[in-house]
Amino acid sequence: MEFFAGLDVSLRSCALCIVDSKGATVLERELACDVDEITAFLKSFGRPVVRIGFEAGTMSQHLFFGLTNEGFDVVCMEARQVNAALSTMRNKTDKNDARGIAQILRTGWFSPVHMKSREAHGTRALLSCRKALLNKTIDLANEMRGLLKIFGLRLPKTVQHGSFDDVVRPLIEVDEVLAHAMRPLLDARRAIYKHYLALDRRVKRAARNDNVCMRMMTVPGVGPISALTFKAAVDDPARFKSSRTVGAHFGLTPRRYQSGEHDNPGRISRAGDRDVRATLYAAASALLMRTMAGSQIKSWGMRLMRTKGRRRAIVAVARKLAVLLHRMWTDGTEFRPEMVEGKA
Repeated sequence: MEFFAGLDVSLRSCALCIVDSKGATVLERELACDVDEITAFLKSFGRPVVRIGFEAGTMSQHLFFGLTNEGFDVVCMEARQVNAALSTMRNKTDKNDARGIAQILRTGWFSPVHMKSREAHGTRALLSCRKALLNKTIDLANEMRGLLKIFGLRLPKTVQHGSFDDVVRPLIEVDEVLAHAMRPLLDARRAIYKHYLALDRRVKRAARNDNVCMRMMTVPGVGPISALTFKAAVDDPARFKSSRTVGAHFGLTPRRYQSGEHDNPGRISRAGDRDVRATLYAAASALLMRTMAGSQIKSWGMRLMRTKGRRRAIVAVARKLAVLLHRMWTDGTEFRPEMVEGKA
């Protein structure tokens, strides 16, 4: 008899359910979300557990590698698919969710999620911190713009991040009340911007020291941010059997609803990593709008823009860039402008 364990994981606790190969519930228990406690309980069960499964989440990385190191066969399942299966249950509780996850694991109706390496997560953390600091810098600048308008002080439409302090500080120093209120905001923004510049230099240095990123950056429009984001998200190029599936993995292919006589293609699915999709879109836009060097992919994109419109053309080029970057990574080749062929 085979046994399957489903875990419904939360931040500090998890519900565990063990079912047999016929679907009968054997054991249910509430445990702390700790690898050692889960391992001790499963080993005390007395019968071998064939597989352990849980849906993707913030704690999945820690649990996956911790339980795998203990010798268990662990599967992390796609959250959207698990949510669709569990939504059919009448009552949503942690106990019922663990039971449903165990049944999904037993039937095999799930898509496993690739667990990224620690190096990839470190790169993603670096990029996320850089983005967060930039967003906070922009938020504080916009807050000060709005406050200055109340006093009749209007800043130019475009002020560079580095010169914002030099433009605003003389304006607020004239009014003592205004200076007393806004000087802390200005000092905080300057400190955050300095940390952002330090992280930005670190990101660019990491891209320069990586041979794969340097190869990707030979593609027009692809910079260090796009290259590092794509490399950290893919992590292992061998997990994609075909480069053509990379665009679909990051949500750049149209979704489709077909049932009976209805067959309605929709907009892009927007599945997968949002940051990768955004950086590929930005790289495609730069390739079409800013890059002066000619290439087959740019010519194809410009033809598509005339027939399908700008936004559709950029999405199509972004999808083609995902395929191209993965193929360059797999083959170890550099970008050759005359060798890229595109299809809408």
